[in-house]
Amino acid sequence: MTTLRNKIIDPFLHFINDSRSVGILLLLCTLVSLILSNTFFSAKYLSLINFDLVNTSFSFIHLPHSILHWINDGLMAIFFFLAGMEIKREIGDGELSSFSTAILPVVAAIGGMIVPALIYLFINKGTLYTHGWGVPMATDIAFSLGIAALLGKRVPLGLKIFLTALAIIDDLGAIIALAIFYTGSIHWLYLGIAVVVIGLLYLLLRLKVFGFWNFVLGILLWYCFLNSGIHPTIAGVVFAFLIPTDKLKDIEHAIHKPVNLLIVPLFALVNTAILFPSAAGIIFSSTISWGIIIGLVIGKPLGIMVAAYISVKLKFGGLPSNTTWLHIIGAGVLAGIGFTMSVFIATLAFKTPQAQDIAKIAVLGGSFISIVLGIIWFRLLCKPITEE
Repeated sequence: MTTLRNKIIDPFLHFINDSRSVGILLLLCTLVSLILSNTFFSAKYLSLINFDLVNTSFSFIHLPHSILHWINDGLMAIFFFLAGMEIKREIGDGELSSFSTAILPVVAAIGGMIVPALIYLFINKGTLYTHGWGVPMATDIAFSLGIAALLGKRVPLGLKIFLTALAIIDDLGAIIALAIFYTGSIHWLYLGIAVVVIGLLYLLLRLKVFGFWNFVLGILLWYCFLNSGIHPTIAGVVFAFLIPTDKLKDIEHAIHKPVNLLIVPLFALVNTAILFPSAAGIIFSSTISWGIIIGLVIGKPLGIMVAAYISVKLKFGGLPSNTTWLHIIGAGVLAGIGFTMSVFIATLAFKTPQAQDIAKIAVLGGSFISIVLGIIWFRLLCKPITEE
């Protein structure tokens, strides 16, 4: 039993508790998905992803049908629920709770969203693909922080906190963009019911009542959003903000590992099933790919650096402890790792499978370049911090 624990159980527990594990799983799942999609397993794998899980005899109840839709519209709502709780907690008592600590990452995040979007729009001006401007805006929290952890003491603690806050604001910006710009036609009846549900959840919050019925109302809210035309994942964020503050830490602790070690890898598996022969031929000539890659690799660090520099010079905020402008640029490079959120927005921004595949390949390429450049930047230009 001791041997079993030493050889299998302890290494497994160490892996799932390692901050780098999410990034490793994402890479493995992406690699597996790409292999399965481009070998003789392709037909079976794609049919599995699109397998209809909903019995047509219950078609009067509108639910996601395929495995792909259940993951993107269902499980990812839990991912957004976790993101929403992290945002609420940071605003309540974290790095975003006061003006002095929040201003620099907030301003930097805004710059890091606006510049990539503008670059994308400039490159795609006059095309049918301008709707994809939201794709290079996002930062993958788990991946960027995983790489930061891999770099050890070359990334000061203050910079890790800055990057975390920046990524959270990025998430909030992406969520707002999803809610406003990537929403279909509105079904007002379901939206009206959703408003009533939100009112009931707010009433429970004010009465300090929290239990089983909160989650029943949360599921009902998700169903109403699903049928209203607003993407159902937004329900996860709304529900998170209606959770009592004193319950956030416990719920986050309960779902953090299932989300990061199960839901996000499943998302990568089904959403990176890209057929390279159909997309690779035009990837280098497509304005979609260049807009996304340049937006992530150049736009992100440029926007973050310029916005942070202006903020510091105007004395709106100061650099985190033990950090230099080289560190801020490096954080901007790591923020160019879009991955999960960028791929998610790409599935909504483009209607044709070919355009979606081109966008996804560009996100993977841009994120990979950002990872490599980030590691090189910190290893060559940032000395390890011995004391903090």
